[in-house]
Amino acid sequence: MYDPSQLRTFLAVAQTLSFTQAARRLGVRQSTVSQHVRRLEDAAGRQFFSRDTHSVELTEDGEAMLGFARRILEVQDQATAFFAGTRLRGRLRFGASEDFVLTRLPEILEGFRSDHPEVDLELTVELSGTLHERLAAGHLDLVLAKRRPEDPVGQLVWHDHLVWIGAPRLRLDPDRPVPLIVYPPPGITRALALEALELQGRSWRIACTSGSLNGLIAAARAGLGVMAHSRGLVPPGLARVPERAGLPTLGEVDFVLVHGRRRPSAQGAADALAAVILAGGDRLHRGRRG
Repeated sequence: MYDPSQLRTFLAVAQTLSFTQAARRLGVRQSTVSQHVRRLEDAAGRQFFSRDTHSVELTEDGEAMLGFARRILEVQDQATAFFAGTRLRGRLRFGASEDFVLTRLPEILEGFRSDHPEVDLELTVELSGTLHERLAAGHLDLVLAKRRPEDPVGQLVWHDHLVWIGAPRLRLDPDRPVPLIVYPPPGITRALALEALELQGRSWRIACTSGSLNGLIAAARAGLGVMAHSRGLVPPGLARVPERAGLPTLGEVDFVLVHGRRRPSAQGAADALAAVILAGGDRLHRGRRG
């Protein structure tokens, strides 16, 4: 009933909330993306997106289709791999940014390991900037990390906004420097937060620095300050800082997959893991663990 190519297109739009970005990810024209979505909606007899000239949002039926689409495509991929008679082997060096520590990425990796037991998966968790550096140096095969929206490198998994978050009870004194909880350099969110405050002319001080997301969360929950974070990945126990606090807008951020130098022994596994993450990327910021 549902065409796999249309389901993949639907997932790309659902994860990027952009027909243009979905077209770039899939390497097709935007008109093709629109056509696939329309035909899938016709097949289901439901509307999956509400859209205007400025935004694209999933409808309630669209949210429901996310789970169905993932499962249909996962079963199809498993059947294809089974009957193709090929088994992936080799060592895959995969890097994921600290942002994904509290998400459902472990479930995605567990499924990949179950489907490809002969692949030795080596996981590195680091800051996005550090992962990009290690990838460029040839120490990683595939990276899932942040990039700045103007950076063309990588295959878009999803697009998000950065927001200020902190303990719900935290109150900022407008006459004192903003207390910041940040990653060390070369953290991308750190750089964006400092740039935004400097542009606004707002004074700031570093209240906590940690290379661990859990360390930053602990400091934020203790009320030590505020931190810049992806809107779709706000950890439990923290909340967005109200606009009345007067903090500057942080802008947008992309989460992308970037392939390293194509080692023959890792290329097949890297392509397979990238496909799994792209198909289930919405799980990384929807229904995350509490």
